[in-house]
Amino acid sequence: MTKVYPNAAASAAAAAAAEQKPCPSNSDGNCVMLTVWKKSLLLNCDGFTVFDGKGNLVFRVDNYYSGNKDEITLMDASGNSLLTIRRKRLSLSDKWLIYDGESTINPMLTVRKQVNLLNTKPLAYASSGCSRGIGLNKNKSNCRANYEIEGSYTQRCCSVYDTKRRRVAEIKRKESVGGVSFGMDVFRLIVRSEIESPVAMALVILLDQMFGSSKRFSI
Repeated sequence: MTKVYPNAAASAAAAAAAEQKPCPSNSDGNCVMLTVWKKSLLLNCDGFTVFDGKGNLVFRVDNYYSGNKDEITLMDASGNSLLTIRRKRLSLSDKWLIYDGESTINPMLTVRKQVNLLNTKPLAYASSGCSRGIGLNKNKSNCRANYEIEGSYTQRCCSVYDTKRRRVAEIKRKESVGGVSFGMDVFRLIVRSEIESPVAMALVILLDQMFGSSKRFSI
């Protein structure tokens, strides 16, 4: 896989990724350790750059904050679209739809921010299989929750749980390497076998939309 590092910062992030630690002891051994860098490889463009444990580029987001903020494309290293994330229009809550590739129909997941002030534990929910209600509930959507996200994104400490309360993905702060601290812009994404890596990365992107530095109030 081609490595594209336009500056010293990207090279440092890739080097940090190559020094990844083994999967956590509480995992089943089937996990992927990714290093996420909150920066695009393209000049004058914000986004995300993601490396695997060998320092290879695996995911890119280059249209983030530039152009249409209501549509974000997660790409592979070659620039091919893997997932397209679109904000749901005319929604009273912060809700996003995740589509396969560049599709505009049949979203894979609907992700919504937690807005219930009495229940602050989950940050967001990701659901599939949404359908309209009937009768008096015809204006309500019935969705099956696939994942719940808990923790603090601003502190880079989050867990994604499936319906069986298994931790299927984690966001953790990146440890210092050689005395070099990476701050909040470089962090780890641990993905277990129960969830696909692109989907886990899409959830990271949406957490940044909901709770990132662009938001006045973060959790």
